[in-house]
Amino acid sequence: MNNRKTEIGVGLFISAGFIALLFLALQVASTGTITNGETYTLKAKFDNIGGLKVRSPVKVGGVVVGRVSSIQLEQLVPVVSMDISKDYTFPETSSLSILTAGLLGEQYLGLEPGFTMEGMDIGMLEEGAYIQDTKSALVLEELIGQFLFGQSNED
Repeated sequence: MNNRKTEIGVGLFISAGFIALLFLALQVASTGTITNGETYTLKAKFDNIGGLKVRSPVKVGGVVVGRVSSIQLEQLVPVVSMDISKDYTFPETSSLSILTAGLLGEQYLGLEPGFTMEGMDIGMLEEGAYIQDTKSALVLEELIGQFLFGQSNED
């Protein structure tokens, strides 16, 4: 009888451990949305998106302001759609780069807010707008090849 209670106790303990690990994994992976508020969609065209994935973060100065919602190919050009929190607005002169967290880390979008000047009619990016100034991903293999063999893309 005592042996049976011990087995049930150990089983409950292990089950609680698995639930705790699952909870922590979901928290670390940031599977939630950026905010509980509303979002708007921005788009950008790139020459090469590298390892960028859907749900990758969009960051401004290290702060997550949105997530990649879809990646599609339009006329053989990769187009990235992003859901941006309505708490943030950006000028039309903003730029977008594909960056890497660390040397071999995940890729994310770095949004650099553009400038606004008095007297100039510079609007804000709105729903469905395209960010014109984009910088594609750096491919590590290409950089290593250029370094080792002295190859360049100017050939």
